[in-house]
Amino acid sequence: MAEINFAEIEKKWQDAWEKEKVFEVSEKSEKEKYYVMEMFPYPSGEGLHMGHAFNYVIGDVYARYKIFKGFNVLHPMGYDALGLPAENAAIEAGVHPESYTNKAIKNYIEQQKMLGLSYDWNRMINSADSSYYKWDQWIFLKMLEKGLAYRKKAPVNWCRKCNTVLANEQVHNGKCWRHEDVEVEVKHLEQWFLKITDYVDELLDKIDDLDWPERTKTMQKHWIGKSYGTEIEFEINSEKWSVFTTRPDTIYGVTFMVVSAQHERLMELVTEEKKEEVKKFLKKLKSVSEKELEEMEKEGVFTGSYAVNPLTNEKVPVYAGNFVLAEYGSGMVMAVPAHDQRDFEFAKKYNIPIKIVIQPMEYEITSEKMARAFTGEGKLVNSEKFDGWDNKEAIDEITKFLKEKNLGRSSVQFKLRDWLISRQRYWGTPIPVIYCNECGIVPVPENELPVELPKNVKFGKGNPLETNEEFVKVRCPMCGSNDARRETDTMDTFVNSSWYFLRYCDPKNSSAIFDKKKVKYWMPIDTYIGGKEHATMHLIYFRFYTKFLRDLGLLDFGEPAKKLFHQGMLHGEGGIKMSKSKGNVVNPDKVSKKYGIDTARLFLLSLASPDRDRDWSEKGIQGTSKFIKRVWEFFEKYSKADMVSNPPPFPSPTHPDGGMNSETASNSQNKWFAHQFGNSSKRLESKLNKAIKEISENIEDFRYNLAVIKVRQLFFTIEEEKEISKKDLESFVKIFSVFCPHLAEEFWERIGNERFDERGEKRELKGESGREQKFVCLSSWPFADESKIDEELERVEKIMEKTIEDVNHIIGMIEKEVSKVYIYVVPGEIENFDVGVLSDRFGKQVEIFANNDKGKYDPEAKARKAKPGKPGIYLE
Repeated sequence: MAEINFAEIEKKWQDAWEKEKVFEVSEKSEKEKYYVMEMFPYPSGEGLHMGHAFNYVIGDVYARYKIFKGFNVLHPMGYDALGLPAENAAIEAGVHPESYTNKAIKNYIEQQKMLGLSYDWNRMINSADSSYYKWDQWIFLKMLEKGLAYRKKAPVNWCRKCNTVLANEQVHNGKCWRHEDVEVEVKHLEQWFLKITDYVDELLDKIDDLDWPERTKTMQKHWIGKSYGTEIEFEINSEKWSVFTTRPDTIYGVTFMVVSAQHERLMELVTEEKKEEVKKFLKKLKSVSEKELEEMEKEGVFTGSYAVNPLTNEKVPVYAGNFVLAEYGSGMVMAVPAHDQRDFEFAKKYNIPIKIVIQPMEYEITSEKMARAFTGEGKLVNSEKFDGWDNKEAIDEITKFLKEKNLGRSSVQFKLRDWLISRQRYWGTPIPVIYCNECGIVPVPENELPVELPKNVKFGKGNPLETNEEFVKVRCPMCGSNDARRETDTMDTFVNSSWYFLRYCDPKNSSAIFDKKKVKYWMPIDTYIGGKEHATMHLIYFRFYTKFLRDLGLLDFGEPAKKLFHQGMLHGEGGIKMSKSKGNVVNPDKVSKKYGIDTARLFLLSLASPDRDRDWSEKGIQGTSKFIKRVWEFFEKYSKADMVSNPPPFPSPTHPDGGMNSETASNSQNKWFAHQFGNSSKRLESKLNKAIKEISENIEDFRYNLAVIKVRQLFFTIEEEKEISKKDLESFVKIFSVFCPHLAEEFWERIGNERFDERGEKRELKGESGREQKFVCLSSWPFADESKIDEELERVEKIMEKTIEDVNHIIGMIEKEVSKVYIYVVPGEIENFDVGVLSDRFGKQVEIFANNDKGKYDPEAKARKAKPGKPGIYLE
């Protein structure tokens, strides 16, 4: 067999798709729309590795399948090009971030096209282009106008290496998510926030309506964190502090209070003699992230102040702690160490008294002997008028009692905080705000957007934008003062990705963020594909933006994506995460040269369900390569040479109609092609229709690995058959094409779907019908005719295959050479076994007997073991 020239085939069809604009779509189609997309990538200068490729191939298979099913499919791609990674990489390389990013995007596009992805490249977006981030700024101004964008001083996470603020979600184990060797510090800075909390109820209430993975929905619910409880008034230094708790039943057991170490009013509570001790403690703080606070060791310091319990009038010490969120409730909690494990550990560490107020029903506990907090249900004790109450029932009663005395009230709190978007770096969307000594905060007029990033800045220490005086010093658009100063913070890059899916619908619109009619046609996203690590960042933010734009009257829906699918990760050999530092990155360019990109696609999809992690395996892709070569060899019989030596009937140059009208010519051509193929057996028809049905279901459910298994099985069946009809072979090519698009187009052409003239030269096919005839990817998905599925035949074949498996297993177990195989079956099943097929499969002589055949050869009475569906076996 001649070597397959993958590079030539891939380029041929990639060029053809691009020339014919095969995957470009518009809103004018009469077909039903379907919007499928993968999360757009950060274009790393290192380019794609096969892990990235796997993600895009998952979406490509689904998009191609939906095109086959008759949908008008929007499958776009763009680049999340702003952000710290690009800025830091550019600085390291000694180039400007813009140059670095543009070069990286160009490389990404080349690599993605090499993968044979079905993107509408005409809709490509780049978030670093001012024509895009102009609309980031426009949305910000609308939020400012509506009171959803605001500035305040707040404790923030600071990475000294990034030299910028980090969102809570970007702090991992007290370290920067980009720099795992850098401990995060806590600073108090004036920052810009987006008021996502205004949408907190809807963000929570609509989660269950989404067709998203349950784990992701649960993570979002936890992140939003709705709690029903009670606010209780404690007096500290003659001032009332409202403290939120979900456990008012334990109020009589409070022995200390804890205020957040990041609380803006903390120092008001610190007495003179405790100031140095508190300041020393504050320097140890590493993060304001809730997740980080939960995981770190619980520490605190006494402030010197005391709080008065409103029901007992007892004074309890107030500690500053590293485990209380400054913005959850009032930023202070009441501590009940007898009935909360975190409080118990803290009390033990700092020798704080423990007071029991709930006794279990089955036994009695004492504070002296407690090894851990009692967190179960029981009866109240040491609780004055509520002694003897069931503690669960007492929650409402104690809340009512506090209300009556004007000492408390029912309350609902959320863990979700407003979104801090300020970043003190260059490569981000400039915040469109001007500061004027006379006018205060002044929004940049909309007709002056975009506020573009200046090219001339100095990188090194601090915010690079502050080094460009021309950018910073501006005229106030309100009063005309020349002493105004432009905001030098840029936006968090999650802002750019919170609405990009809408821009794909109308990417070249310069007069509006998008055309509402176009968005109405395409949105919402039907299937969104991306990593589960975005559950509490991007996947909440883009829901928030969608709801805000709906409330501006731009959208008529509130959720951006109907269905969400999380892909698994591709690891290197041995299950090690792919990384440049580990030297185990698998480059698609090299894989393509060695095996062909279709081989790589099929291999990646065959390893496991797409939502599971998988390991790259050189041995594994070699196995897939053997299968691909086998398929290629099968289709080599359908070549242009056959067309030339025995051409199909076409009109001649001298007689355009060739003595036939076009309908007659077409019928003659179809008969010619049918003659070259033959008729499919009933067995093949059954196998094919069953495969079509099951593969369709597998693709719809993203169970690509099962679909690939069935594609292989179907091919092996076709290979075994002496004849196959053209229609049935076309059905196989169509199925094959969603996984291996380049080879499938080649096979489609070979079996006569590009018509030839009398010289064997291709004729130009025009119009939409011509495109569908020319490209398999634009044809229709094969119909599964379930009436042709022979379940009895399928049952019999399963018995046959199981018997072959059993025989091979026994052959593998015995040491002697086997020359003959004897099979004993129950009388009604003997016609189901083909001696010729079994002899070919084993490469040995085979004899088959009914187990009641008196003339059978059965030296060890194996016939007695024969049962329906399970023959007896004897080997010699």
